Amino acid sequence: MMLSVDPRSSVPPFEQLRVQFRDLVARGDLVTGARLPTVRRLAEDLGLAPNTVARTYRELESDGIIETRGRNGSFVSSHGDPAERQAQEAAADFAQRIRKLGIGTEEAVALVTAALRGQPAR
Repeated sequence: MMLSVDPRSSVPPFEQLRVQFRDLVARGDLVTGARLPTVRRLAEDLGLAPNTVARTYRELESDGIIETRGRNGSFVSSHGDPAERQAQEAAADFAQRIRKLGIGTEEAVALVTAALRGQPAR
């Protein structure tokens, strides 16, 4: 696993790491159950403050990408693809709201399609 942080980037180091971990998991380079380096070890390897790496891990855990098992360490989550899971949750929330508003399926799909294209709904 090759991680790096660009100190000249306008993107904060914790976010650079978060995105790299997310991409490694999405590509399958980090598989379910894979153990991650300890916060201290990764911080030392990258020349970062331990709090920076700890924040990365907290963000990844919040996103459902990793899970921390106390003193046993942090591991790639076994809860499936977090992006897909979050998209399913968003879709379910949207569908529930659309039903409450009394909007039909075809109109709802048209609204989503327009939104994904960045266009105003007609």
